[in-house]
Parts: sequence; C-alpha cells; structure tokens
Amino acid sequence: MSRRRGPLTGLLAAELISLTGTRMSMVALPWFTLATTGSAARAGVVAFAEMLPYVLACGLGGPLLDRLGHRRVSVVADLASAPVLLAVPVLHHAGRLDFGLLVTLIALVGLLRGFGETAKRVLFPDAVTASGMALTRATALHDGLGRLATLLGAPLAGVLILALEAPAVLALDAVSFLLASLVVAALVPAPADPVRTVAPAPAPARPGRWASYLRELGEGLRFLFRDPLVGSVTVLLLVTNLADAAYSSVLAPVWAREVAGSPAALGALSASFAVGAVLGNVVFTALAPRVPRFATFAVGFLVGGAPRFLALALVDRLWAVYLISFVAGLGLAAINPILGAITYERIPEALRARVLGLGHAISWGGIPLGGLLAGYCADLATPAVAALVFGGAYLAVTVWPLLSPTWRRLDHPASGAPSPVAAPRPTDDEAPAPGDVARTG
Repeated sequence: MSRRRGPLTGLLAAELISLTGTRMSMVALPWFTLATTGSAARAGVVAFAEMLPYVLACGLGGPLLDRLGHRRVSVVADLASAPVLLAVPVLHHAGRLDFGLLVTLIALVGLLRGFGETAKRVLFPDAVTASGMALTRATALHDGLGRLATLLGAPLAGVLILALEAPAVLALDAVSFLLASLVVAALVPAPADPVRTVAPAPAPARPGRWASYLRELGEGLRFLFRDPLVGSVTVLLLVTNLADAAYSSVLAPVWAREVAGSPAALGALSASFAVGAVLGNVVFTALAPRVPRFATFAVGFLVGGAPRFLALALVDRLWAVYLISFVAGLGLAAINPILGAITYERIPEALRARVLGLGHAISWGGIPLGGLLAGYCADLATPAVAALVFGGAYLAVTVWPLLSPTWRRLDHPASGAPSPVAAPRPTDDEAPAPGDVARTG
C-alpha cells in the first residue's frame, strides 16, 4: 500500500467493515422486531427511532464536527456505538429488553452512526486528493464497496439468523463498529485545517456559541440551495429515500416473512440487488469519465426504482422478484458516484461538513417517516397495497428529471462553481470529469 493512498485505503476499509455490519443489521433488526412483536407498525417505529436521530446528527452536526475534528468524531462515534448495540442482544437474552428500551438503544445507535458517517464523508475528499485518484472514479469505488457490503452482509445475515437467531447478528454488527474505529485510528491521519474559501456572514463582535452555531448552519443552508441543480437533487432524494426506507425497513422484511417465509429470502433479495449494483459499479467505474451523466442518471432511476415495489406487490415467483431486484441494482449503480462527485466538486472545503451534513439530512429527511408510514400502511391495509403506494411515489418523482431542463446540467459543470477538491492529475486513459449531491439507498 503506497503512502499516498494509505489514508484512502484505510478509510475505504473502515467503511467496508462498518457497512457490512450495518447491512447485516438491516436484515436482522426488522426480522427481530417482527419476530418478537408480530407487528409491521412496530418494525416501522424501530426504523423511525433509528433514522430520526441519524438524520438530525447529519444535519445539525456539521459545525460540531468542524470544532471537534472529523477523524476524532469518526473514531469515537464508532467506538461508542459498539457497546450500545451490543446491549440489545445481551438484554434480550437476560429477559430485560422491553420494546421501549429497544427503541431507546436503537435511537442512540442511530445518533452515533449519523455523527460517524458524516465525519467519514468529510474525510473522504482529502483522502482522494492525497491519493491522486480521479474523483468520479473514487466515488464510484466508494459506492461499489457499499454495494459489496450489501452483497456480503445481507445473505450472511439471513443464514446466521437461521443458524444463530437475529440477536447474534446484531452482536456481530457491534464488533464491526469496533473494528472500523480501530482502522480509522490506525490508518487515517487527521487532515490539516482547511483554508476558508467563503467569507462568513457578518456576526456580532463576541457572538455566543449558539449564535455562532446557527450562523454556520445558515452558511451551509444558503450554499446548499444556491445552485438549482443541487437543490433539485436534494428534493428528489428526499422522496426516493423515503420510499427506499419503506422498502428496506418494512416492505421487504414483511414480504420475506409472510410470502417467502424465511429470513434467507430477505438476504437473497438484498444480495440480488447488490450483485447487480456491484456489476454495474464495476462497469461505471471503468467508463465514468466517458458516459453522459444525465442519461445514466435518468434511466438508472427509472429502471432501479419503482419496479422493485411493483414486484413485491404483484409478482408471486421468487426468482422473478430476485431478477427484478438484480436489474434494479444495475440501474442504480451509477447514481451515487454521479451525485457524490458533483457534491464534492461544488462545495468549498471550509463549508463541506455543514453543507454535506445539511444536504444529507434534507435528502434523508423522509427516511424516518418511510418506515413508520409503511408499517402502519401495511397493518391498516395490506403489504401489497403499501408497496403499490410507495412504488407509485417513486415512479412519479423519477420521471421529473426527464421533464425539467435543470437536470440537463448534470452533464455540465456550473459556471464559476468552486472547486474545493484539487483536480487529480488525469492518467493517460482518462480526463477529469465534472461532478454533484447526495446518496440513495
């Protein structure tokens, strides 16, 4: 491992370890809740409890991360997450875990994970710049590791739930938090203090901490919506992430329990999506500098979004549901690299923590409601009706890029847009590409 790429390698390794554990919990936690409560609505409540503090930590934690240091927050947040999550299986086996305590512990895990993941996202561009890798290619690699984590974690969780039960899988996720913390501490150095490239808003001569905190959040919010493309992407992801949360936290687990009758089916569903996503990511990583972003983005969302929901509601053959999930993974593989590259290229380094945090929080703002609404919809109507409702919303919003000229800017850099990430020197077979905003499921 070269010294230049050491920090990037360490950061990606930590992400792979942590995300693999998280993907295992994404199968184990809803299955555990459904098995112990028998209620889709309660599974939605647990998903809401995890994601609400996660979103708040992402959105409001930027200035705090700037003060405490991104590397320090990443290490401490992962380190603290391990014992909190481990308490769930320990208390369950001791007969001391009631539903309220489960919700409380999962909410705390969500809060810590929000701080830790935001810190890693802020560390990522500096690690890429130090490595000399092209930004679009690096974000594609980063996204591919996330898909690989699903490919590894989801089916493994299904098998382990059958063999050891869901609490044991949650314990393994706790171990993954600990390992990720150690990897970042050992391999990722603290970045140098950024040079401020955007003048701060006028402030009182001696502002209180609260006023300073709000002013810094305001700077991030103003920058976030200064570009209409960035604002449009954030709104689109608000809706698609809400629907994705409904799918992953309630609709798919309920389908696996009531239709397929096995946690292994839930793992296979996630794995089929991940296989498609990994294959698509490999192709996009190689072709990223040469493919049109707008066409890739628009078609990918249409292919990868609504069909998954329709399959759960209307298709009764498991192989067909898995095939549709695989094709959806292919379609969505390029979305995150495109959005991630544009985001990092447009945001000044001094504002990156608060802008990324706010953008992430807004685009993920519907996620807590996604699981909650899907759970109650599935209980009050049927899981199939709930899948059709959320699939219809997904289809409606992903048609938007085809109708609005704003989205054509995906293929063009913003005029005069800041370039906080130094353009890596292109290799012989690539040129630096322009880039954009958030993250899908």
